[in-house]
Order: sequence, then C-alpha cells, then structure tokens
Amino acid sequence: MIRLLLAFMALVSSVSPAAAETIPQRIAADMPGLIAIYRDLHANPELSFQEVRSAKVMADAARKAGFAVTEKVGRTGVVAVLRNGAGPTVLIRADMDGLPVTEQTGLPFASTRRGVSTAGVESGVMHACGHDTHMTAWIETARLLAARKGEWSGTLVMIAQPGEEMGLGARAMLADGLFTRFPKPDYALAFHDATELPAGVVGAKPGWALANVDSVDIEVKGVGGHGAYPHMAKDPIVLASAIVMRLQTLVSREQNPIEPAVVTVGSFHGGTKHNIISDGARLELTVRSFSDQNRRQLLDGIRRIAVGEAAAAGMPQDRMPVVTVKEPYTRATFNTPDFTREIAADLSARMGAERVVVLDQPVMGGEDFDEYRRADEAHIKSAILWVGGTAPAALEAARQGGKPIPSLHSPFWVPDAEKVIASGAEALSSTALRLMGKR
Repeated sequence: MIRLLLAFMALVSSVSPAAAETIPQRIAADMPGLIAIYRDLHANPELSFQEVRSAKVMADAARKAGFAVTEKVGRTGVVAVLRNGAGPTVLIRADMDGLPVTEQTGLPFASTRRGVSTAGVESGVMHACGHDTHMTAWIETARLLAARKGEWSGTLVMIAQPGEEMGLGARAMLADGLFTRFPKPDYALAFHDATELPAGVVGAKPGWALANVDSVDIEVKGVGGHGAYPHMAKDPIVLASAIVMRLQTLVSREQNPIEPAVVTVGSFHGGTKHNIISDGARLELTVRSFSDQNRRQLLDGIRRIAVGEAAAAGMPQDRMPVVTVKEPYTRATFNTPDFTREIAADLSARMGAERVVVLDQPVMGGEDFDEYRRADEAHIKSAILWVGGTAPAALEAARQGGKPIPSLHSPFWVPDAEKVIASGAEALSSTALRLMGKR
C-alpha cells in the first residue's frame, strides 16, 4: 500500500505546471503582461518593411521562450523555429506593419508616431488593422507551446511577417528562402481581428476567405483647349466621367450575381483651372475578385470600357486611354476547406459552440497569407481565422441604426484587445497542439 502511495505521489509530482493548468487559465494569468506588450506595440507602430523595433520585440520574446531565431528574413521578418522530435511542421504567422493613418482613438497609449512610406509620403502611423493584437497573441502562443513541449512532437515555425499591408511581405520572406533555409510546413495558421464579430468569437471560412486585390491606373488622354470653346478640344474629364459610370456595369451587368466582385474608383484627378480643358485625367481603381477567371474578366472589361468610351467620344487613335494593372497584386486567400472545418469543430468543442462560428461569406479585403500555401499547394494545408474585436452591445446598437462600428483601417478602430489576444492565442495554440499532439 505504501509503495502504491509513493508511486502515485511520484507520478503527480512529475506532471509539469504547464500541463496541470489549462490554456485559458495560463492566458488569463499572463494577460496583464500581454496587455503591457500590446499597448507598447500600439504606441509604437511602424510602416511596411520598417518594422525594426517590432521585429526585435518578437525576436526577443521567441528567443526567451527557447526558439532558434533568425532575423532580417525578407528584410525585416523574423523566423523562430522550435524542433521537438518527429512529427508534422506547423507554421504560425503574425503580421507586424502599421498603416499611414493618424490615430484618432483618444486612447492614453495612442500612437503619435509619424513616418515616411516607401512612396515618400509622410503621415501619422497607426495600428489601424489590429496587427498589434496579432503580434501579442503570437508571443503568447510561442510561450504556451514552448512550455508544453511534453504534449506535442514535431517542428514549430513561427514567423513575424513584414509588409502585409503592401501585399508584399509573404513573397519577400519566401524569396529570402523561408521554405529552403527553414523547415517547410505541413500546416499554416494565422488569424486576423474582425470588426463584424463579437469580441473573442472565432470565425472560420472554408474555401475562399479574402479577395484578389488589384490596383489599376487609367490614364485618360484628351485634347486641351479653352473652356469657352469646348468644340475645339476633346475633354478628358467628360470622358473619364463616362468611364467611371460605365465601369459600374462590370459588376451589376456582367458579373454573375452570386459571385462577389468590386470595382471602385478611389481617385479621380484632372484639370488645373476653371477655364481650361486639360489634355488628360487620371483614374485610380481598386478591383476585388476571387477566382482567376473572374479577375481576368474584370480586368479585361476595364480595358474594353476605357477604350470603347474613348472611341465613342471621338478620341483619335493616338489619344486612347492607357490602362495599367499594377504588379504584383495580392492574390485571394483560400482556406483549405476540410482542414478549416476540422479546426472549427475542434475549437467549438474546446472553447464552446457560442465562441466559434463557421462563416458562409468571404470578405472583400485582401491578405497575402495565402502565398505560403500557394508555394506548395499540393502539400500545405492552410487556414486564416477571424477573431472578433467589437463589444456585442456595440454591434447590436449598430444593427439597430445606432453608431456605426469603425472599420479596419479606420483612425477610430480600437478592438477589445484582451479578448482578441486571448481568443487568438487559444485558437492558435490549441490547433497546433491538436496537429502535433502525441498519440
């Protein structure tokens, strides 16, 4: 009897503190320190490919947790690798860059930073897309998984990615040898905060999740002249206006109504003075689609409409509009369907059905996360999740016609950071443990 008691006591004493407490309990205990990290990151945002300070915060945290860390991958990216025996390789990504937005939240830790973008434009800088919550949850996920090495076997590759807001960061890291210098993943995971979901609720969208993002410039040419003698000129502003109106039919009359698409003219520049008909105007468009076929249909339609309207206006052949599709573009994000459903089912069982939803509609925003899956589509299963950041009462008030919820990229967007970080870290770490768990 005494021997059995001693054996039982030895077994109990051998259970690690990390295994003895649940993931939510550990996150709750860590939350004060996590909020301090979040507020520091929020107050000190950096523009795309300038994330030097942010990268150091990420690298230092991963190194302290026991990862082998490589910095300056893809210019300012961080790769942290933790090898823990035989098993699958799981990649977990967080994006680091802020936006050229002047913060207007009124928070005591609001950003007052200013920066100059790669385009040479000076502005305020803000984490208006919630990447500060992504980074903080990434740090906690690294800590959680490192502390629970006894529960899983495989290789964990955690990357802090630059340049997501430009759609270039993932490609930069891949071009710098992400999948040749470091273990190639079997699975890729990430999350993004969301304004449309209640704070802390995890959303999963199997299949198409985010759109292709194309930027298109249309240089509209004209024949300049005096505003009092329009018959002696070819007015590019009138022509550009006709092009803007005709572009609306690409979605309303040429696109399959059940396949989402967007063509938005975000900028219209033309003319210099009241009484001068200029010799040119410029349109700048954002175009959103999902499949390669729909993308090509929209871009071909833009070219056709621009030239067709110019011909209808009697523009000479040498003054036809020039349509330029900017490269590279951000490709649509596709969540591996069965893999994403499995994640949602498992998280629903772990976190509670009220905290996990399977979404039936993609969003028209863009993300470059899918570049990792596309690098080896036959091998890598991938999913990016949403984590709600808006108080339920505020969502309901907005639905009832009250104060609108600020969108991502708004100078007023403030997610419920504690709930985003907690749910994001729980979802990522729980999923990684399931994928690499010892059986």
